[in-house]
Amino acid sequence: MENSILDMLEMLYTMVSEAWGVPLGNDKCIIERDKFMNILDEIKAQLPVEVAEAKRLVTARDEFIGSAKREAESIRKSAEERAKELTDEQEIVKAAALRSNELIANAEGRTRELYRVANGYVDDALRRTEEAITAALSEVRNSRNEFRSAAVSAQRNSID
Repeated sequence: MENSILDMLEMLYTMVSEAWGVPLGNDKCIIERDKFMNILDEIKAQLPVEVAEAKRLVTARDEFIGSAKREAESIRKSAEERAKELTDEQEIVKAAALRSNELIANAEGRTRELYRVANGYVDDALRRTEEAITAALSEVRNSRNEFRSAAVSAQRNSID
């Protein structure tokens, strides 16, 4: 019959608590020695196995706790590194956005300047073209007037 050590200790406790007391000895009792000794022998036989199992469980528990602590530390470090990467990425994104805004503002300023210069150039070209056309028109009018004068003179000379 294989009982656990706790069961056997409980049996010993019961044996002692239910044993007959000795006359004139309140703290003494009579128990069956062989039965008591057999239970003690079973306890002694099982105790090393139980202690070894308890040690194995404690060692396994310590290893598990150590492994869990190492894993938790690894997870914590990984999370810290990832948080740092995200922070760095966020800083890079902020810097890129700031630089992008600067470039856009600069490009808008250059675009306005180029637009102003282009408008000035086109206006100047159109003014020069208008002046050239006006000068050509004036020359055509002068040539026409000279032609008319020459034609009228020739007509008068042919009539005369």
